Amino acid sequence: MQTQDKKLHRVVLMALMAALVFLGSALRITLPVNVGTTSFHLGNIMCALSGILLGPAGGGLAAGVGSALYDMTNPLYISECWITFLTKGAYGLAAGLVAWSGGRQGEKYGWNLAGTITGAAVYAALYLFKGFAWDGLLLGGLQPMPAAAALVAKLPATAFNAVIAVVCAPALAAAVRRAMGAARVRPAQ
Repeated sequence: MQTQDKKLHRVVLMALMAALVFLGSALRITLPVNVGTTSFHLGNIMCALSGILLGPAGGGLAAGVGSALYDMTNPLYISECWITFLTKGAYGLAAGLVAWSGGRQGEKYGWNLAGTITGAAVYAALYLFKGFAWDGLLLGGLQPMPAAAALVAKLPATAFNAVIAVVCAPALAAAVRRAMGAARVRPAQ
């Protein structure tokens, strides 16, 4: 492929993954909690898949943009779309860093699994910190101890979303890579 074609191919794959992140984020069950909201959704699967297929930069950008765009369509989340861009972008970035380390380019299932676990852990830590600092202290006006206690309600959905992503994203990546190989389409590099 020529350089210009490679760039276009990469942009198209990043846009496709951003759209899938958006769609996965829209497929959700939102639960009100004492401070803010929490949701069961499929967006984290697509954030990890973005990192695995596109690498750290492309995956982070696709995960962040797709998630932030979803937030912009929902009145519950629009005010924090910039935070979502950063935290979900970190999810794709972390997954991609591990999956693409050592020149692997997301082609090894074990490293993709490790990348998804890393991305899920990074995102969970950032999400819970956001719940504590943004939702609890800043918006909720709580003192530190009650703000930390309010996070307990977010733990089940956070853990569920992480486990589903860890189970599904590496398997989906393997299936997508096989399909791309059969179609003689190379991942964007």
